[in-house]
Amino acid sequence: MTAEWKALWSALPESPDEPIRWEAITATGYGSFARQMAQTQQNPVWHGEGDVWSHTRMVCEQLVKLPAYRAENLPHQRMLFLAALLHDIGKVPCTVMEDGKWTSPHHATTGARMARRYLWVDCGLCGTPEAQQLRETICWLVRYHMVPAHLLEQKDPEHRLSKIASNGLLLPDFTVHRLCLLAQADALGRIAEDTAEGAEKPQLCAMAAEDSGCLHSPRPFATAHTARAYLSGRKVWPGQALFDDAWGQVTLLCGLPGTGKDTWIVENCPHLPMVSLDELRKELRISPTDSQGPVVQAGKERCRELLRAHQPFVYNATNLTFSTRAGFVELFENYGASVHIVYLETPWEEQLRRNQNRCAVVPEAAIGHMLDKLSPPEAYEARWVEYVCV
Repeated sequence: MTAEWKALWSALPESPDEPIRWEAITATGYGSFARQMAQTQQNPVWHGEGDVWSHTRMVCEQLVKLPAYRAENLPHQRMLFLAALLHDIGKVPCTVMEDGKWTSPHHATTGARMARRYLWVDCGLCGTPEAQQLRETICWLVRYHMVPAHLLEQKDPEHRLSKIASNGLLLPDFTVHRLCLLAQADALGRIAEDTAEGAEKPQLCAMAAEDSGCLHSPRPFATAHTARAYLSGRKVWPGQALFDDAWGQVTLLCGLPGTGKDTWIVENCPHLPMVSLDELRKELRISPTDSQGPVVQAGKERCRELLRAHQPFVYNATNLTFSTRAGFVELFENYGASVHIVYLETPWEEQLRRNQNRCAVVPEAAIGHMLDKLSPPEAYEARWVEYVCV
């Protein structure tokens, strides 16, 4: 853990009844976010309190008053408090004036990535299961904090909740219950005519999650195959044990350069064929900084050859975003394979050191840019998703 993390952690409330020490919190590196949020305006119809920092403080103050928050143990209280502190940092880069009104499209997704970068690099929350679990739980709370307020407007609320709740398989501290708790504080921590109504929506979301069996844990399914079918959008009954006709498994690796993907393959599946974009770059004599289109296309064709032969294999690339992974998962499943996604990470300094020892060194600035784009896989993305620290 870094000095920044120690300072931030020690500044957090030790009891819901003690005053929030805002000066101590803003004296840490987090203060940079606070100053930027103080300069970021919001639509006064929904946020009569004005800037994002004023709203964030109100959310934290409302959070510590909620009985459900007080029922949590201290580590979980601090986790939720950090999520509240970070929940709207994405408004800083996302806020724009449209048709004479302030709006912040996609701020939750952007905020989750900003929170990940801060917690990963500045706070050192990476490379160990404990640090990874805390960081990603906070980031997914930030990522989905808007969902409870708008869930019932969606076409299939039950399916949406089930997908979000499935992340509890990877992050046991992440629950829809805690997500709704954050969303309720978010609704209460503002000045608007619909504050009371807004605070009811997360409660309705929690009731819907309870009815679906996913309020405090992932929704139960008859089999992993059934879970994959349901969460991918097929109209199946969660309790039905579907016939599994997969001929074998393809493993898709993801992680930043220098996280030890090659080593993981040697230790866990040395006898399987591997499709590696690094190796293809060497064959095609293409630099990591050049256009990667030909490398990706060559990789897909190698994958198709193995899939047609019903040969299990490992696909080795960074695969940092959902859209990138989804395209390959669809390809593998269309050929009848089941998919195992393995996400790997390592401590930041160790990662940079390993990268320097690679044959094809990736510039440190490029790795930082990749971290800014990174969105670790969610549990619903494949038959089996696994987080590994190496």
